[in-house]
Amino acid sequence: MRQFKRVAAAALFGSLGVAMAGLPAIVPAARAQAPAPAASGLLAQGEYVARASDCVACHTAPGGTPFAGGLPFALPMGTIYAPNITPDAQTGIGKYTEAEFARAVREGVRRDGASLYPAMPFPSYARMTDADIHALYVYFMQGVKPVANTVKASTIPWPLSMRWPLIGWRMMFAPSVKDAQAKSARSFADPVLARGAYLVEGPGHCGACHSPRAITMQEVALTSADGTRFLAGGGSVDGWIPTSLRGENRTGLGRWSEDDIVEFLKAGRIRRGSAFGGMSDAVGHGTQHLTDEDLHAIARYLKALPPDDTTQTPWTYDATLATALHAGDVSARGARTYVDSCAACHRTDGQGYPTVFPPLGGNPVVMDKTPDSLIHIVLTGDILRATHDAPSAFVMPGFAGRLSDEKVADVVSFIRKAWGNNAAPVTAQDVARVRKSLPKEEGEAPLPLN
Repeated sequence: MRQFKRVAAAALFGSLGVAMAGLPAIVPAARAQAPAPAASGLLAQGEYVARASDCVACHTAPGGTPFAGGLPFALPMGTIYAPNITPDAQTGIGKYTEAEFARAVREGVRRDGASLYPAMPFPSYARMTDADIHALYVYFMQGVKPVANTVKASTIPWPLSMRWPLIGWRMMFAPSVKDAQAKSARSFADPVLARGAYLVEGPGHCGACHSPRAITMQEVALTSADGTRFLAGGGSVDGWIPTSLRGENRTGLGRWSEDDIVEFLKAGRIRRGSAFGGMSDAVGHGTQHLTDEDLHAIARYLKALPPDDTTQTPWTYDATLATALHAGDVSARGARTYVDSCAACHRTDGQGYPTVFPPLGGNPVVMDKTPDSLIHIVLTGDILRATHDAPSAFVMPGFAGRLSDEKVADVVSFIRKAWGNNAAPVTAQDVARVRKSLPKEEGEAPLPLN
């Protein structure tokens, strides 16, 4: 999904450097042969797997042809560009055999033997079954139109541009297909939970954003069997902080029901909150196309995850500041700015207009220990994008040009304190840091949902 695109390679070369030598060469497999024409059911299965894996979001440039590549991954040492994965023989994957395709998807190794950057979530895709990989290969070779599109070369300078140190990264941090599938096949008494685990840990690669990463940029846990850090909330991705998908009451899914999660993944909006940032792409290109059975499997699996942080006190609504605003008292820090700029949509009681303008009271994003997402959305705004189940789009304007760092800090601190949220205040320095870190292409037109 697009929201993980800058996560994985940022510190990689600094940690591995050029210290590895003497590693065996990797010999490419045989030349591709066109597969026999597939039945429509197999093509449909492959398209479904591509939706579940959210391939389009990372491999489509804004305004570009789906899967034709070119989306920039801006990293501290330069920019890499997502490859063309249409079946064009010269600029895409048209020459890949199924074995080479499977190796690229599940092991992170290109046809020529070079390592893929781990912005490609192959540590998660290693769990994908042979049947799903076969259907995916057939879909890309027969169901996707070939597009001749030569993607820009990486701007990462030599020697950081060398890919062979990534062999060591894969050896240390990426599971083998055998080990990954053995863990994926672990016993679940409930087959629905087993299906949910497969979708979340495998093709859905939810941990790529929602699990924390170590200094060497690997996910600290790849499955729920690896401990409670799995899906416990990730680091900054494009200036957003992915929240916990575990059972925390305040900052996770503890107060969400299974039906809440299903509706969110279908429509991108429920009474408790709305998708924004990269999650909009994950819903629009991916989860809204999944069956209700699979969505319930995902939701049941997520609801089975215990909280990572067991110290959180339950959120309860506190009307103190809402009552003050109703009485015209705007003396609290940030209250005046909130009334002037936010209350028309999110209301003075913080309840918003659910499924149109999300509530701020009790919102896990608002109460997160790291306030970057809330600061980001105040600065840049966002689009609540249309989905099949919620066809109306709504726009939140950005206030970066209207509010100073001090004013943004005031209103964000007010929101984080009000309505029982009781989260720590932020400073103007926090806002300045987030403002400076925003991607250069912030504000680009979103990819059309399909």
